[in-house]
Amino acid sequence: MKCVLQRVSQASVSIDERCVARIGAGLLVLTGIAPADNQAVAQRMLDRVLGYRIFSDEAGRMNRNVAEVAGGVLLVPNFTLMADTRKGMRPSFTPAAPPQQARALFEWMCARAAQCHSEVAYGVFGADMQVALVNDGPITITLDS
Repeated sequence: MKCVLQRVSQASVSIDERCVARIGAGLLVLTGIAPADNQAVAQRMLDRVLGYRIFSDEAGRMNRNVAEVAGGVLLVPNFTLMADTRKGMRPSFTPAAPPQQARALFEWMCARAAQCHSEVAYGVFGADMQVALVNDGPITITLDS
């Protein structure tokens, strides 16, 4: 599993020009799922996402997590994170989990996030989404299981 965390001042997901998810300040989390991933891997990744300290404290140091700043979390499925780009000029997506498996695990992760955090929104698996964000910093971090 790979997650790309972007600290944002706002982010949203639209489908067919209709906003389906939106957060204010917090984390946009692009999520890629591999065939070997399971609920234990997803829980560990979610713990890392929610606990990762990339928000500023009083001294301006990145020392707070998203809960400590009462930020939102926007989870967006993104199989392209799993692309194999080592050869040629076209990515291979064979390292990504099959859609049925990835959908189930992404939806499980969204449900768990909602149980663990106060403000959670999420994109729609398999949809053609337009993701808008204002990256704060910019701060962009990749987490890999």
